[in-house]
Amino acid sequence: MAKTPEKIFKSLDFTSLPEKSIISLIKRDDLQMKEIEIWEHVLKWGLAQNQTLISDPETWTDDNFKMMENTLQVFLPLIRFFSLSSKEFLYKVSPYKKILNHQLYKDLLNSHMDPDIEPNNNIPLPRNLKISNVIESNIVNLNIISTISRWIDKIDCNNKFSLLRELYLQYKFKLLLRGSRDGFTPRKFHELCDNKSNTVTFIKVKGTDEILGGYNPLVWNSSSGWGQSLDSFIFSFKNRDEIKDLILSYISNMNRAINYYKTHGPSFGYDDLKISYNGWSNDVDPFNYKKCKQTDYEKRIRDTEEFFDIEDYEVFQIMKK
Repeated sequence: MAKTPEKIFKSLDFTSLPEKSIISLIKRDDLQMKEIEIWEHVLKWGLAQNQTLISDPETWTDDNFKMMENTLQVFLPLIRFFSLSSKEFLYKVSPYKKILNHQLYKDLLNSHMDPDIEPNNNIPLPRNLKISNVIESNIVNLNIISTISRWIDKIDCNNKFSLLRELYLQYKFKLLLRGSRDGFTPRKFHELCDNKSNTVTFIKVKGTDEILGGYNPLVWNSSSGWGQSLDSFIFSFKNRDEIKDLILSYISNMNRAINYYKTHGPSFGYDDLKISYNGWSNDVDPFNYKKCKQTDYEKRIRDTEEFFDIEDYEVFQIMKK
């Protein structure tokens, strides 16, 4: 039912379903339906339980709103209102503000008007929608992909609520390399990724849930030099599920955005995020130098400058859908 909820929500007898049946569905993280559609169907169910009400809330009295609030009181905490876009909030939620908790409505309104307000930690993330043909990754999920895509397009980068909004999936991520499949050597990286532009790298740190990575709008190559860019960035997530705990760091020295060398893997800045073989010009042995130290990007993306080990890493080329 969670995989194909439209069979239930759009059925002719939906409004006659028991309250508990609907609750069991809308409380699930993996319910495969847009949040605005869930909200609209909950309203439809509520109206059916109060047949004296007409559908237009502009005509409702305070008693009518109270009646609907009582009917939907167990549903309202389960709707992920913060996942709705500003337009959806304006036209689909604000007309019903009198049935919402006053503080909740105030927080929702503020989240759309002031991007600097800190979100409450209790706000749930968007549901785990299974959208095909976006990415096949062993490291990240769609919430992280949505966040990276916003950063690439410079949309809501400073809005602390953007991670809680509806998924932003404007790109298809084509897998170029997976370390556990293709190996962890500089030679294999350059063989599969050189001359490919607009790539995103994801690195799973061994022994932790930490994910590191970076976006390179340029091509990779094996030359001994630097790639210049104003649009590259690096990032970290503490883990793939709690994506609110993250660091985004844009380039500060555009002349040293991308670090090219035949013994390097995907490397950003001098040492901001560097994966390489540190030895006598060897590109066939596994990477033995993996470090994050702030040099050419705005922020450091790890709490420590200690070396780390890689559990796995993936490089994707992004393309507009």
